[in-house]
Amino acid sequence: MTLMTVNNHNEQGKDHRSQPRWSAGKKTDAVLRLLRGEPLETLSRELGVEAHRLAAWRDDFLEGGKEALKGQRPDRSPDDRALRQAERKVGQLTMENEILRAAAAKRGSSPASVGLEVASIPVSPA
Repeated sequence: MTLMTVNNHNEQGKDHRSQPRWSAGKKTDAVLRLLRGEPLETLSRELGVEAHRLAAWRDDFLEGGKEALKGQRPDRSPDDRALRQAERKVGQLTMENEILRAAAAKRGSSPASVGLEVASIPVSPA
């Protein structure tokens, strides 16, 4: 009976856990090289990364891209979209009020004297 030993060493005798971690940017660069047509085996040898790991990075990258192209982002619920639309409207109205107040000040009159009501809107704490 032959026993096989398993270790955590690559061909150079280094422990794979001592290999530096790859940043998302470096992984993306490697994946883009694969997508541009560089052979997997050649790139694997050049970068010192197992071919199966490069293939997994490529698959993850493509899956993430597919999710991004589905149209609606998962982090955007209908409530989030409504809130953003309301925030845009508040910003627009605020700008209009500032313009009108500046024009009234330039004419030397108060906003109320030119038919503009100054209203305070109560805001409940969130």
